Amino acid sequence: MLFPKGDPTIRNTMLLCASLAVSNTGAVLIMTVTALAGAYLARPEVMYSLPLIGTFSERALSTLALSMQFIGTMMAAPPAALLMARIGRRAGFSVGQLIGFGAAGLATYALFDQNFWLFVLAGFLIGFHNAFWQQFRFAVADTASAEFKPKAVSYVMIGPLVAGIFGPEIAKHTRDIFAPVLFAGAYISVAMLALMAVAVLQFIRIPTPPKRKKGDSTGRSFKQLAQDPKFVIAVLAGMVGYSSMSFMMTATPLAMIDCGHLFDDAAFVIQGHVIAMFAPSFFTGSLIARYSAPRIILVGAGLYLGSVVINMTGIDMIQFFSSLVLVGVGWNFMFVGGTTMLTEFATPEERAKVQGVNDLLVFGAVSIASFLSGALQQAYGWGTVTLSITGPILVALVCVLLLQGRINRAQPAE
Repeated sequence: MLFPKGDPTIRNTMLLCASLAVSNTGAVLIMTVTALAGAYLARPEVMYSLPLIGTFSERALSTLALSMQFIGTMMAAPPAALLMARIGRRAGFSVGQLIGFGAAGLATYALFDQNFWLFVLAGFLIGFHNAFWQQFRFAVADTASAEFKPKAVSYVMIGPLVAGIFGPEIAKHTRDIFAPVLFAGAYISVAMLALMAVAVLQFIRIPTPPKRKKGDSTGRSFKQLAQDPKFVIAVLAGMVGYSSMSFMMTATPLAMIDCGHLFDDAAFVIQGHVIAMFAPSFFTGSLIARYSAPRIILVGAGLYLGSVVINMTGIDMIQFFSSLVLVGVGWNFMFVGGTTMLTEFATPEERAKVQGVNDLLVFGAVSIASFLSGALQQAYGWGTVTLSITGPILVALVCVLLLQGRINRAQPAE
């Protein structure tokens, strides 16, 4: 056998880590090229007019495909969680990867056809695909002990380190492979990666939850969940951490090109950023176990503020690179911290509901952020973009401090 019998946690962690590495390589590819591909397809001479907004060029919609991707993730998150609760993790994850294969094929066709709106639709469907593999981090906790759960969640997040190395490299080497049609090679690569993930997923062993009978408890209501400060901290960390990261990551390639840097320079910065997102996963779980998730979330928020300070010092390569590295580490601390709190908070009967609602809110925030980042970059420039994350990060920081104070006061004195 490929893996020994016994505790399935190590086996599942390794396989989900590999699957996340493959899936995230595709995601990094998409994040590296989609805004630029949208700008390549959008026609500056085509104008639109909307009430309250006014007249604008199709070029202003260059990040729309990326925004629709996050909207798709938001919409598909609850159904994906419920489907996997019904048919099991392996089957559900495989369905998600096959959706990704089809969506990447559609994006490739849209690029050859020079069809901007078909490309936007493909981005929306890629979001459905993402909604499934984003739950790898929850799946590893299904068979982990309470003591190992923070480390298991953290270890699974090591897989995307591969994405940080290979995603931007694939983007650089496939950008012109079908010239004069740009970026089509990247999306063909995404389709192939989805098929690779399907193959790896067939080896995971996570029991399908027993079918719920009529009258069985479904756990706390949404109102009760929203009143628990642990749930609020977990969701807030995910929403603000992920949306701020996406906001900066989406705008950075556009800003670097606008500032005179080359595409390869932008790909290198994204590469460093993605490595910084996942390299801390070697020790984030241990830090959470030692210092608590809320404290690690607060450190992550502080790193975001540090990135703002660096960005305000200039637009050279070193500023773009070091700022986005801090954003990557900050995202890891906030996202892994929030995910760990969520897995510890939810009872077995609440898991699908809690995970689905969390991802609905997180990727709703991310979809808004990714769209606004491109629009702000086009309209006001990089300085406005980088300052815009300060408010949400400060709000999250203050809220976590206040909510953690409530949790501490509610605990009985030893």
